[in-house]
Amino acid sequence: MTQPHVAILDDEPEIRRMLSDALQEAGFRTTAYARATEFEAGLKRSQPDVCLVDLGLPDRDGLALVHRLALESGAAIIIISGRAQVQDRVTGLELGADDYIIKPFDPAEVVARIRARLRKPRAEAPAQQVAHFAGMRAHFDRYVLVDANGGESPFSHAEGEVLRLFLEAPNRLITRAQMQQSLGGVAGESFDRAMDVRISRLRTKLGEDPKNPRLIKTIYGAGYIFLGDVSWS
Repeated sequence: MTQPHVAILDDEPEIRRMLSDALQEAGFRTTAYARATEFEAGLKRSQPDVCLVDLGLPDRDGLALVHRLALESGAAIIIISGRAQVQDRVTGLELGADDYIIKPFDPAEVVARIRARLRKPRAEAPAQQVAHFAGMRAHFDRYVLVDANGGESPFSHAEGEVLRLFLEAPNRLITRAQMQQSLGGVAGESFDRAMDVRISRLRTKLGEDPKNPRLIKTIYGAGYIFLGDVSWS
């Protein structure tokens, strides 16, 4: 079995060593980088399964990097940062991160979060990568929504996971527990907040009225239902 590959981006040598040691001991393959430029060059050579990204980088804005990774990379993205304010965590999740871990942390927690993300192997992509619904098209091969007028709106890998879950089970209740089981992640406030952010961003990109969404309906105390017919081509 191929070892999952984790890319670590942090300018602190001790943190890079600590994470590399813990992850390698847990059976992961790691590559560590001190600068964003080195990290981006490494991604061109080898695509990791998970990216651990610090926000306080010496040569690049960490949040901008996270956003670009979310749009262009298929890897899960976990922020590791000393920024503990709620708004920092919300912004990171809104820009496409799958999880947010605050420094200082126990390396065992990072290992557990990564395992949770990878616990459910990603389903094989269907031959059809384009979903048609409500006059729109979702292109999962290039992470783009196309509206009835041909306007394009990119979505992140994290948002795409949720959208695909809805589109593969239209008109059926999807509970938070089912989402956690299907998408991976540690159940709790962090996961719930991440889902709230992704669904809110999806509704915006789908042109939903936040007070009366027509496609992604919240069933309070139960979960969500995606209303509408979906076909794949």
